[in-house]
Amino acid sequence: MNRPRIGFLGVGWIGRHRMQAILATGAVEAAAIADPSPEMAAQAQALAPDARLVGSLEDMLALGLDGVVIATPSALHAAQTIQALQAGVAVFCQKPLGRTAAEVREAVQAARAAGRLLGVDLSYRFTEGMRRIREIIASGELGRVYAADLVFHNAYGPDKPWFRDPVLSGGGCVMDLGVHLVDLALWALGFPKVERVSGRLFAGGEPLAGRADRVEDYAVATIELEGGTVLRLACSWNLHAGQDAVIAAEFHGQAGGAALRNQNGSFYDFVAERFRGTARDVLATPPDEWGGRAAADWATRLAGGARFDPSAEALVTVAEVLDRIYGR
Repeated sequence: MNRPRIGFLGVGWIGRHRMQAILATGAVEAAAIADPSPEMAAQAQALAPDARLVGSLEDMLALGLDGVVIATPSALHAAQTIQALQAGVAVFCQKPLGRTAAEVREAVQAARAAGRLLGVDLSYRFTEGMRRIREIIASGELGRVYAADLVFHNAYGPDKPWFRDPVLSGGGCVMDLGVHLVDLALWALGFPKVERVSGRLFAGGEPLAGRADRVEDYAVATIELEGGTVLRLACSWNLHAGQDAVIAAEFHGQAGGAALRNQNGSFYDFVAERFRGTARDVLATPPDEWGGRAAADWATRLAGGARFDPSAEALVTVAEVLDRIYGR
């Protein structure tokens, strides 16, 4: 049986890391690579010597591929995803899929119309800790979950200028980090209906107050769900956090609680625990090589013949919450 032939569009650090994870499954074949940096393209081709170096997405699609992995700047994601899907090619895209809910909705509609598999790199779903927490919530062991607190503070922030350009990025730390928090909370709770959303955005310690020339580097949001559950989110770039990162997702139920927290400021090492009063049980600990699992899962499903997955509609729900945090 022939393996699906995949193109890799954008092979910076993230793109190459996801490429490695996808190729490690053995489920697909790397057929094409495109990146504006010859150095990045050469490093990627070292992972797949038989893949062709091409100049653009159009060149890739002309090769009759089965799938494309997109790891380009955010402003390009939706349009490139739609172009590939309309050519009958499955897509795995870096987050965010679009800068607005309208862009995301159009991309999901394109996937549905084409009947092609669409995946987005919402990688924190694939940590062992969050998988265990979601299972426990679904089992009812925590009782009704009435509140959740989620944070993602990055003490550094992005190193590419386009991240701080509102037109190119669609937003700041909410678009970059908050998307993970919103997705994790709603995914863990089974995507209940969102009733109300409010947010406050800051840039350089001052309220952003509708300025269109800057993006936020600190944000807080409250999300109220059907049934009364309240989510509280906070995210930031360049925060004086005393460590590299602060990442946590805490769920509070009537019969217990559960939390995922990073260890010692790590971006990669997490401990998950379940709480009963003052007692705690460990659910998951490092090491856990989770970073490429979303990409590997997409590749494996594609090789297995998977087509459009209706769960992709949840991508629109998350994007709509982000829009409401931004007040648009």
